[in-house]
Order: sequence, then C-alpha cells, then structure tokens
Amino acid sequence: MRHTTLFFGLAFFACCANHAVSPANGNDINRDWPQWRGPDASGTALESSPPTTWSESENILWKIDVPGIGSSTPIILGDRVYVSTAVKTDEVAEGAGSAETSNQTPPESGPPRGDRRAEGGRPEGGRGGPDRGGRGRGRGGRGGSAKPTNVYDFVVIAYDRNNGKEIWRTSVTQEVPHEAGHNTNTFASSSPVTDGEKLYMSFGSRGVFCLDLDGTQLWSVDLGQMQTRNQFGEGSSPAVHDGILVVPWDHEGESFIVALDAATGEEKWRQSRDEQTTWSTPLITEYEGRTQVITNGSNRVRSYDLTTGELIWECGGQAGNPIPSPVRFEDNVIVMTGFRGYAIYSIPLGAKGDVTNSDVITWIEEDAAPYVPSPVLYKGQLYFVKANNGVLVSRKAKTGELVIDQTRLPDVSTVYASPVAAADHIYFTGRDGTTLVLSHGSEMEVVATNKLDDEIDASAAIVGDQIFMRSKSHLYCIGKE
Repeated sequence: MRHTTLFFGLAFFACCANHAVSPANGNDINRDWPQWRGPDASGTALESSPPTTWSESENILWKIDVPGIGSSTPIILGDRVYVSTAVKTDEVAEGAGSAETSNQTPPESGPPRGDRRAEGGRPEGGRGGPDRGGRGRGRGGRGGSAKPTNVYDFVVIAYDRNNGKEIWRTSVTQEVPHEAGHNTNTFASSSPVTDGEKLYMSFGSRGVFCLDLDGTQLWSVDLGQMQTRNQFGEGSSPAVHDGILVVPWDHEGESFIVALDAATGEEKWRQSRDEQTTWSTPLITEYEGRTQVITNGSNRVRSYDLTTGELIWECGGQAGNPIPSPVRFEDNVIVMTGFRGYAIYSIPLGAKGDVTNSDVITWIEEDAAPYVPSPVLYKGQLYFVKANNGVLVSRKAKTGELVIDQTRLPDVSTVYASPVAAADHIYFTGRDGTTLVLSHGSEMEVVATNKLDDEIDASAAIVGDQIFMRSKSHLYCIGKE
C-alpha cells in the first residue's frame, strides 16, 4: 500500500527549494550533524573539539527531559537540535485486551522467504562457516511480547541548541503500533535527516514525513506495514541527496527500496529486494559522476543508481540481521555484519554486476565485526566493537590490516550506540551510560571514563565543541563550561 498526502501551498514552496550543500538559510550541513552518522556518514566530526571528560555535574551545558521513548540519534542544523520520539498516550485502542491482541508472528506476505537460506546458514553464494547468518533471537533480548494496545503519538521536536529550550513540537500521526518490537527497541529508532532546507522523518509503518524547519508538515507517504523478523521492530533511517529521499523497506514480506521526490513525496523509482528484515541505513555517495545508493543486506550488499534505481553492483557474503551502515573510504565502501558470524567487506565503488567471491573485492575479514553498532572511520582507521560486546577492534580501512586486536574496553560491557570521533579521540558509549574516550592510534589508550545516570542506546552527535547525547529519558548537551 502506498498513499501520499501533500500539503499543497507549502509543497509548492518546497518544490522551489535549492538542495545545495550550503542552503539559502545559511546552514552548512557539512559543519553540522545532518543525519545518522554525521555529515559524511562516517561517525566523525573533523572540525570539532569536544570535551573528553564529563559527568552529571561537570561539562553539562544543559540537560532536558525528552517526552516518550526513542533511541534515534539527534540531528543538529545551525542553532537547532531535532529529535524524534514516540509518546505513549492514555488512549486505548478499541477492542484492546481481546485475544486478537496477542502478539503472534504475522504470516509472511508474498512468496515464501524461508528458502533463501538454510537454518543457521549463509545466503547462497556467501562465505563462512555453518553458523554464519541464520535465524535466532537476535540482540539477546525478547521479541514477540504483548502487542501494544495504547495509541502512541509520533512526534518530532526542535530544541534550541544554546539552552535546550523547546522551540516547536509537531505530532505527525497517532496510532497503535501493530508489533511490540524487541524489548530493547523503540518505536522511534529511526533518526531524522535534513538536506539543510527541510526535515525528513521515517516512522516506518507509521509513515514517512517531510517538515519544514519550523515544524510545518509538508507531505507524508504511507508505504504500508512492515512484518519484522520475530517482531523485533523497525529502525532503518532514510537518506537524502540531491532532492531524492531514499527509504529502505526490508522485512519478512515483500522487501523493496524506494526513492521519493524530496519536494513532494512522489515516488521516483522502486526496486524489489530479496532480503529479510534489515535495520541498516543506506549510504549515498558520488563516484565518477554517478551517485550510488549502497545498502547492506543478508543476501547481498547492493549499489543502486540514485537517479534511476538501476542495480550497479552486488556482493554476497554478509552474516545475518544486518544493522551496521556502510561507510566509504577513498574509492571503496566498507560493510559489516556481526550476528552469528562476522563479515567485513571492502568493495570498490567501480564494481559492476555480481562480484561475489571475485577478485574485485579489495579485502575481506571474518574474525570480528559489530552486530548493532556501526563502525567509526577516523583518519583511515576503522574502530568498532565485536558483536555488541565491549571488545575493541581496529583495522586500517585501506587494507584491512589489523591495528588493534580484540581488546576489552574497561568499564564498558554492552554497546548499542555507534562510536564517534573528533580531535584525535574515539568515543565508545555503553548501554549503562558509560563513555570511554580513547586516543586515536595503534594501541588502546584510555583518556577518560565518563558516566551519566541513564541508559544510552542512541548514538552521539558532535558539532563544534559540543557532544549531544540522547539517553532513555534525557537529551544532554556536553561542552566545556
């Protein structure tokens, strides 16, 4: 199902918007944090110098309560911080509490998908041992708990970057989620994205929405309902480039990727995908005059032409439950998966067709890779954790050469938030609110250990001399006092 709602007067203005890197409103998205994983999608802020030490009583410029629940990353544009959240209301859906509300796994729509891989196996054409990929309980928590019965309010909020005061709040839709989600997931796990002129927000099965920077809704698109694996819930963020918004839609039904006109929400192209549920966010990057949309997946990593949707290249070999997002280094893209096996592939952007098991692939490593967090790429060096554990690994992005072998991160046991980097420091945040600051280099050198009094699953954002951290209940602005 697809339905587009366009707010006509405002949409006409949006059609005339200029999608340049430095838009007319004066915001420079390359100096801000306009999307999940930052300006170049690497997790790095090259022109920033944030503090390395903080606590609840040190270097906290402001701390505010955020309504509802969400694990999305805040984005920053100019003097505003934008956050998505899902607020549980007191309204109960009609018929709640009946037998029909039990959370049974929904039947898969479309052709059966179970024949794409053996139990505990790898996609056809992939690499690795018999327990790579496969099916299981995923993050280590629970899926398939009781189906929600309360209505949730799906909201985007703008805060003043200087003091944390709320500037505006826009409710884009209110409804009862059709799946409970994993017990560590939220109904607002997807991060907003901006092109410097407008905001784009995917609440997945609740819809894709476009707002202006003052919170007025311009258009919305209904892409239907996802049926996620084991009802773990949704989490991929959209990506935007040159007037095109790309939304991934991998689930247990008919998977696809769709490109929308960023001005109107009208569909420009759609490609079917032979994939099960994926939580990875696409990388959009230009190479030799052509813009590629690169997506991770259990069966294939794929590159599409941003303008036409044409498949440019594909490569098998990843493990299951893809969550880490691709990252570019020079003329290669690096993709990782770390559930029931490990896979790291560096693939040339100049690849053509199916390059699975070919010499075209620049390098492959299969000893350790992240499950939930994405890697951070800083000055040619990849930093990441093994699975979701507090075990550091670092490799050279160019060759895959091991720089730091598996080393326990002190005081950090479980990691969902993706690491970030700035000013020769790497920041790893554990789920208990502890952030370990490391020196960039060939050995693990701990600079500082910082603790906040709340759980943190959302990845940090760095702009200027400030770090923005979204915890379970709060939003922090960390800076030198």
